[in-house]
Amino acid sequence: MSEAHERSLQKLEQISDWMDRRYVDPILGMLVPGAGDALGALVGLYGVKVALRIGAHPMVIARMLINLTLDALFGAVPIIGLFGDFFFRAHLRNVELLRNRRADGARPGDYAVVALAALAFVTALILPIVAAVFVITWVVRALGS
Repeated sequence: MSEAHERSLQKLEQISDWMDRRYVDPILGMLVPGAGDALGALVGLYGVKVALRIGAHPMVIARMLINLTLDALFGAVPIIGLFGDFFFRAHLRNVELLRNRRADGARPGDYAVVALAALAFVTALILPIVAAVFVITWVVRALGS
């Protein structure tokens, strides 16, 4: 592994440590429900960027996106999501995936899995926003009647 790739992985490990071991991710979720979890997942995209830069296998990238998706979905659920943020450490899981990645060649079907994982990730980011708009609209209509 090149020195630049190793530096990127070390920076990713520092960010992941702050997000998961120092509980920045759960704190964001508590301070800004829904949006804080989305922000934490967006920070996790740095890990995907590192994975792409170092040439990680597409299945590793797909698993990383799935971890971030699950983290965002867990966090979007009130109260339960807070516990999910403390115990499901997506950022650290993704670093582990990169450190232990295999150098297998990619198959065409792998890219379809990556595309589906990316779609699931975007859906997980948008879903809490749509739910919040729905609830706010419902409350405003109920109060206006």
